[in-house]
Amino acid sequence: MKAIPLFLTLILVATARAEVTLPATFSDHMILQADAVVPVWGWAAPGEEVTVSIAGQTKFAKADDQGEWRVKLDPLKSGESTGMTVKGGNTITIQDVLVGEVWLCSGQSNMAWTVGRLRAFEAEQATANHPPLRMFVESSGGAGEGNRKPRGEWKLCSPENLANFSATAYFFGRHLHGELKQPVGLLVSAVGGTPIQNWISPESQRTHPEMAKAFTALDNTMKTWTPERAKEVHARQLEAWQKQADEAKAAGKVAPPKPAPNPDPRSRAPGNLFNGKIAPLAGYAIKGAIWYQGESNAFTVDGGKFYAEQLPLLVKDWRGHWGQGDFPFAWVQLPNFHNERFLGWCEVRESMLKSLSVPNTGMAICLDLGDPKDIHPQNKQEVGRRLGLWALAKVYGRGIEWSGPLPKSQQFEGGAAICTFEHAEGLKAREEEIEGFELAGADKVFHPATAGIESGKVLVTSPAVSAPVAVRYAWKDDPRANLFNGAGLPASPFRSDAW
Repeated sequence: MKAIPLFLTLILVATARAEVTLPATFSDHMILQADAVVPVWGWAAPGEEVTVSIAGQTKFAKADDQGEWRVKLDPLKSGESTGMTVKGGNTITIQDVLVGEVWLCSGQSNMAWTVGRLRAFEAEQATANHPPLRMFVESSGGAGEGNRKPRGEWKLCSPENLANFSATAYFFGRHLHGELKQPVGLLVSAVGGTPIQNWISPESQRTHPEMAKAFTALDNTMKTWTPERAKEVHARQLEAWQKQADEAKAAGKVAPPKPAPNPDPRSRAPGNLFNGKIAPLAGYAIKGAIWYQGESNAFTVDGGKFYAEQLPLLVKDWRGHWGQGDFPFAWVQLPNFHNERFLGWCEVRESMLKSLSVPNTGMAICLDLGDPKDIHPQNKQEVGRRLGLWALAKVYGRGIEWSGPLPKSQQFEGGAAICTFEHAEGLKAREEEIEGFELAGADKVFHPATAGIESGKVLVTSPAVSAPVAVRYAWKDDPRANLFNGAGLPASPFRSDAW
């Protein structure tokens, strides 16, 4: 074997060193979280020294044996405009960097739903000139293993870019930007028609006795599946298809569909969207997260009830992967809607209400914002505003009301149910009479009830129920319910029973 000339060796070394790269989230127009330690990471040749410079500070790192490196920036001041330089064998310069509030926005179609699909798009577009409000949409698909490299780019809020912005995320961010007068960055990762179990890491689900069952068949499949074997099977399928296609062509018939490659079975299993669309974002410094999902877990009553275990696990799982403690996390309670396919709509709402027991969480009650016939309601403006009210009050310390009335207690005496609520200041009916309450006796048959407000409590009675033992409010997919507080926010549906 001939020795490699010295000059060629130097070229090879230089080429190897010129490999410093960054995740797509660290790119032009990015927003970094203010007043927090900010991790920055990437890849380089093993052992390569890397420096990261921004706003007068410089941090050093050395790539490990796998070529990964990481630094932690000291807290940056909110509102600061700057640039970032990353140097190794090559130099990367990131321009137009702002420091502000960064929020993760995830869920299914009602989070993915874009402003361009709203009937009010043209009116919104005309005023969408907020350059310090920016969005990064994660475009990766599901994956069988944790994806470390995000796909996407930061887009400034402008009339030209608005159409492809997530509507819920945009109106949430716009409300914060308008109130805080600070830059707001939105990391959006959402896929329509997806259940919550796709968004929780497989590792966390395997710790839950019930969720772990979904991995039994997958584990058996993975014992024999390999990428090489999948390619061999696909090649045989293509060979058989080509023969059928030729025969169809000769006979003047339409050829059968061409077989697709055989993907990693894990890429379609529970946790696949965590692997593909959350894992690449994990660790990017954020203030908190908002979540709009649940529709795909509402097909059965049992599925709706089980959501009360899945949602808290998702919150715990994501907080663990970010390593930022119990960062703020809020969700949208499912609005009014009715379709006979969804049997667990009320139960998902109830599970969301129960999940408020998780510390540092919140819920935007949206019972009045839905469309009975459209699972994608148009009024995303108010959904975003209500999420923003929670953030302003609970995260940024504003002294404002942020929630509609939440059930606190129910007592039964004197032939009436006496219901108390949190967030009940100015409790009132939107119309003259309160609608939405029902009572049941020991026979478990519910009847419409009359409700009145006395000293901040709701007294519920029904001539058909002389001795009530259970009370429900708005316990229908699309109820007639009109209990609000003085801030104009609706009460959450609830029930005192578990029948």
